[in-house]
Amino acid sequence: MSDFLPVQQQLATLTRGAVDIHVATELEQLLTRSRETGTPLRVKAGFDPTRPDLHLGHGVLLEKLAQFQRLGHTAILLVGDFTAMVGDPTGASEARPRLTRDDVRAAAQTYTSQAFRILDAAATEIRHNSEWLDALAPGDILELMAQMTVSRMLERSDFSARFSDHRAIHMHEFLYPLLQGYDSVALRADVELGGTDQLFNLMVGRDIQPRYGQKGQCVLTVPLLEGTDARVEAGVIVGKKMSKSAGNYIGLQEAPAEVFRKAMQIDDKVIWRYFELLSKETSESISAMKAECAAVGGDARPYKERFAREIISRFHSEADADAAARAFATTYSEGDVPADVAEFDVPTEGATLWIAKALSAAGLVKSTGEGKRMVEQGGVELDRSQVRDAQTQLQKGTRYLLRVGSKNRRFAYVRVTG
Repeated sequence: MSDFLPVQQQLATLTRGAVDIHVATELEQLLTRSRETGTPLRVKAGFDPTRPDLHLGHGVLLEKLAQFQRLGHTAILLVGDFTAMVGDPTGASEARPRLTRDDVRAAAQTYTSQAFRILDAAATEIRHNSEWLDALAPGDILELMAQMTVSRMLERSDFSARFSDHRAIHMHEFLYPLLQGYDSVALRADVELGGTDQLFNLMVGRDIQPRYGQKGQCVLTVPLLEGTDARVEAGVIVGKKMSKSAGNYIGLQEAPAEVFRKAMQIDDKVIWRYFELLSKETSESISAMKAECAAVGGDARPYKERFAREIISRFHSEADADAAARAFATTYSEGDVPADVAEFDVPTEGATLWIAKALSAAGLVKSTGEGKRMVEQGGVELDRSQVRDAQTQLQKGTRYLLRVGSKNRRFAYVRVTG
């Protein structure tokens, strides 16, 4: 008998937070055989380097891969430097812009170093799919294309929607799932991990492996993590997925103080999803924390701080986590004004400037309408005093300190100019 943990104990860890498992009984069989023979499973997770930075949304998938790794299995971090040039059609209403090899190479440079904030670098197998995809001859491509029908491709919701709307589907887009599937063949993957939006692509790998003389891989998907602005409505988490474009992300290489601030901004009821998907805390520990939180009225601030400290300790160090916690307490809990508050000169044609325009010009709100609502709701301070009159006017030639928010305060100095 090997040193692998009992199968049911492994499954409890590996299935936590998982959405799709194809097929659960097969995964159990793979783990059983692995434990009996002492042979680790080959577990693959791929990333197309289309941007140079990763965030906690990517971290969910990396953490699942790390769980397999900590249980003794082989974690394969696949950098899709070839497939990134093709462009993943998943979720796209039209063909994605084509990237050059230089574009992809530049984005890929920082991927592995960021991933190793979660994965054990010494125990990770790093591969690039250009290793085998660059080597495919035309006959190999033809053989690969023969493994899939057009009707099967049109089962994809994004492809079928575009086809129904008479929007273009380019031939190279059909190739993407096949190339990703061939990655599993080249790597002889036992398990492939991905986000829920990748299920079709992952299943293609499972389908074509037997046609190349291999057992079809098990497929396990993880959720798309909602951003820091998500909320719970009627018991359901609602909000956009975490992304840099939406401004609701926590980057893997962001400064510790910024990571701490953003973690504390997460909704009290949403933080438990972050724990479930990203924390090394056990399920039992998370359940105990939730019970403790409910017993004190649902104030999750101590637990959000616990999550922030864990994440910063992993991405940076425990000393950085301590310093970030102290900085947050000084700036946001004790009411002190940060030392690096941005300053804006905002012109006005008259003698005064409407406070909602000042808030918008300083980037504290997205629009004057939002600024007006925040003032009316008591969420704005002017020179350290709460203001509730939405028609408040700021005098030309005067410098003001504006603050929005309560739990997660943001500041700006505004100088009204002519």
